[in-house]
Amino acid sequence: MTDTREATTDRDKALVESFLVHLERERRLSSHTVQGYRRDIVLLFRSCGSTTLEDLDIAHVRRCIARLHATGLSGRSLARTLSAWRSFFSFLMRDHGFVHNPCVGIRAPRTTKKLPDALSPEEVARLMELPTDDVFAVRDRAMFELLYSSGLRLSELTALKPADVDFDDATVRVLGKGNKTRVVPVGRFALNCLRDWLARRNSVARGNQSVLFLNHHGRPIGPRTVQQRLSMWSRRQGLTQHVHPHMLRHSFASHVLQSSGDLRAVQEMLGHASISTTQVYTHLDWQHLAKVYDAAHPRAKRKPAKTST
Repeated sequence: MTDTREATTDRDKALVESFLVHLERERRLSSHTVQGYRRDIVLLFRSCGSTTLEDLDIAHVRRCIARLHATGLSGRSLARTLSAWRSFFSFLMRDHGFVHNPCVGIRAPRTTKKLPDALSPEEVARLMELPTDDVFAVRDRAMFELLYSSGLRLSELTALKPADVDFDDATVRVLGKGNKTRVVPVGRFALNCLRDWLARRNSVARGNQSVLFLNHHGRPIGPRTVQQRLSMWSRRQGLTQHVHPHMLRHSFASHVLQSSGDLRAVQEMLGHASISTTQVYTHLDWQHLAKVYDAAHPRAKRKPAKTST
């Protein structure tokens, strides 16, 4: 097999486009997710060489996955790719007369699961000590506090509108993955910072802007700008590790779980479709408990007494 083929025939292109329309209109996936599927399907055509879609069997797919793994793709990436291929063939069977799915029963190679990085409560507190005499520092603190207070994804934060924040109920309405709406509690610190920002927002806005957070030009702030501002402030506040928006989401989840032990509640607030996705934070919680035990338990580090013979 060669790795040069793409969906070059009219029929292949039509099948791919039909699948992507299905993802967007029937499954209501975001444009970002649909583009990820497109990249994975392009990878399928490149990997299967001259073999047609109908002729692909489980042996072909296994060889494709083995070759991709040899190029350095992680098990997690390969699992996502396999999932996209499996969905593609399921769609072809449902709507285009294909008789088998060559991806069924294949698992991606396992890789060591890396626990998500999280800040300590003390590091979060240090990060949030931003000046109050600069309108964009006020905006940044409101964004960071909300990311940490409610565990929002970056895309969810930048899409918020002022009306999505309910100060009376102390909640925020979020449009998450799969166009699913959830309502998440907002803490006191975040609410106060949001009030400060909203009091100054109109001095920044250019025109009739509907989103909550605006950039230096008075337009909707972009994800990249949020990332850059968070990285800049974390360095200025003396944090040694690279801090990114998703780290604040991880910190929220691990700190709430440490305090409450309620995995289902954390799942709801994060907007995870499956609790298995949330369970990674139980490992973070265990790490925290182990550190506390080692530091506090009187027998945790005591060496056993020598016995005389």
